[in-house]
Amino acid sequence: MKPVLIFTVALVVILAGCKAPSPKRLIHNKEFDWTITIPANFDTLSPEQRARMQKKGTDAIEKTYDGKVENNAKTIFVFQNDQFNYFESNYQPFNTEKDGNYIEAFRSVNNVLYHTFEVQMPDAKLDSASSQETISGLTFQVFKISIGLPNKMTLEFLMYSRLFDKKEFTVNIMTLDKAKQQLLLDAWKNSTFGSK
Repeated sequence: MKPVLIFTVALVVILAGCKAPSPKRLIHNKEFDWTITIPANFDTLSPEQRARMQKKGTDAIEKTYDGKVENNAKTIFVFQNDQFNYFESNYQPFNTEKDGNYIEAFRSVNNVLYHTFEVQMPDAKLDSASSQETISGLTFQVFKISIGLPNKMTLEFLMYSRLFDKKEFTVNIMTLDKAKQQLLLDAWKNSTFGSK
């Protein structure tokens, strides 16, 4: 199995630590002409922290599927608030001529993600949903997993993704705190894309 996964780091948010708080900040990504305001108290993870988290996520998938993960993603940013509230964006190459149908590939990755959570968190109750949503006039594929934990809390993972020419752009939001989830969703849904 050789899935191309750009969000494996989200699988291990529950294992990560936290940093000192930071102010609200405006980010502009030239690659996608994308502008977003990150809420206050969400802290940037260092490249070393991101690499450790990504390795744990990759290891979880490889263990679940007994195969190698090919990850060609380039990180735009990773922010975290406390151990369980996480916001990430990245992109990777995706050429429909050689990689196939994008929607089918997205669904396949969703299945890999769901099954990995299912295997790695056997005591959790999982539920998922797929949809589409418009952000800044652009249609995004959306995948949501709700993870009911034994302590009666619910961890939610949201992935928004779309193709920009031959690049797959993704935003991942994972939260345990509904108020912090709303802050991240408001930031994401109010973000803007230029002429892409």
